[in-house]
Amino acid sequence: MKIIKPLSLSLALAFATPLHAEIDIQPVTTDQGFTAWLSEERSIPFVAIELIFPGGANLDPDGAEGAVALMIDLLSEGAGELDAQDYAAALESLAGGVSFSAGRDSVSLTIRALTENRDAVVDLARLALMEPRFDEGSLARARAQQLSSLERAARNPNTIASRAFNEMAYDGHPYARATDGTSETVADLTREDITAAHQTALTRDRVLVGAAGDISADELGVILDRLLAELPEATTPLPDYADFTAPPGVTVIPHDGPQSVIAFGHAGLPRDDDDFMAAFLMNEIFGGGRFGTRLMTELRETRGLTYGVGTSLASAAHGDSFQGRLSTENARVGEVVQLLRDEWEWLASGSITEEDLARIKTYLTGAYPLRFEGNGSIASILASMQFQGFDIDYVNIRNDLVRDVTLEDIHRVSERVIQPDALHFVIVGQPQGLD
Repeated sequence: MKIIKPLSLSLALAFATPLHAEIDIQPVTTDQGFTAWLSEERSIPFVAIELIFPGGANLDPDGAEGAVALMIDLLSEGAGELDAQDYAAALESLAGGVSFSAGRDSVSLTIRALTENRDAVVDLARLALMEPRFDEGSLARARAQQLSSLERAARNPNTIASRAFNEMAYDGHPYARATDGTSETVADLTREDITAAHQTALTRDRVLVGAAGDISADELGVILDRLLAELPEATTPLPDYADFTAPPGVTVIPHDGPQSVIAFGHAGLPRDDDDFMAAFLMNEIFGGGRFGTRLMTELRETRGLTYGVGTSLASAAHGDSFQGRLSTENARVGEVVQLLRDEWEWLASGSITEEDLARIKTYLTGAYPLRFEGNGSIASILASMQFQGFDIDYVNIRNDLVRDVTLEDIHRVSERVIQPDALHFVIVGQPQGLD
């Protein structure tokens, strides 16, 4: 990922939405048929635009895994007649920010600009989007960096655990692959592979846009048409839904060190499920990764088994799981695995209380407005909302949805989703005490 965001933008980024104010979101449709969500705010001469292109590393062909990730790293390494240094200098002279990032489900383009330089910054973003150079020298350098990162990851027990879990959980699906490829596939990537990835991952009929700041709907429409109209249409289909394939049990991957990493989980819940909000609150009470959750209290505070433990509803675009991770001393792995099984039974049996639910509602409804800390955050959230399939008014009703969840809802979804007998554990280390 290449990020260019000069410090001169810091004051513009400091614009904050009032804590309890509603966010006025306008739907925008351009002359070329692109759609966007806009939060117009004229008090600061700054605009943020976030574009999400669904697909991401899922679109890598077999044998060319890592192509989209490498391509994204190269988009700011020169475009048109500008080499990498000239491109960076041009952005810096405008106090502008352009960044690209890639994940397994999407590619993102982030644009930040002062109003007076907005069009020039957008032109530089368009140049990177439409006319990347993909110079052989830059490709060789980026490939070497990605290979170095892969070599480090191959020795990292957390990465090893995550990749092994995904391989078992999504067997035969793109989710089973590493988003940044393997040493073998990345070493073999050519400029032609990178060009093909560019044509596949950045398409005009798969783009979601959020914008916030000093810009009108008409101005945004003109910008998007200029930025996106010449992109190609998608020709590669998105992947099918991934069934969860990991069987119950334990997989041990030997790795030297005093601790073991444990990744664990089972099938989850799609984000568009009617019970998703209740499941979200259930997880925040049980293992949301903060102090005060059930798992943190039982495993860290009461027994000192780990520095931290967290679980999540990993509801992605094409597959879902309920999973968690922690590290513990090798000698205590058996104890931790049994305790996790016991805690899963506790959750499935409807043990969450009204007091637990009231406490998490207070936390979630109070913390949510703090996410909207500035135009950049708002633009990103507006694009992400579309990517996740939320309605345009979601940000303004989300806290009401949280408050509406009842203890009966929590117990119903716990019984429905939590499967103690289906847990699979991937353990990377030298574990002791396993049956």
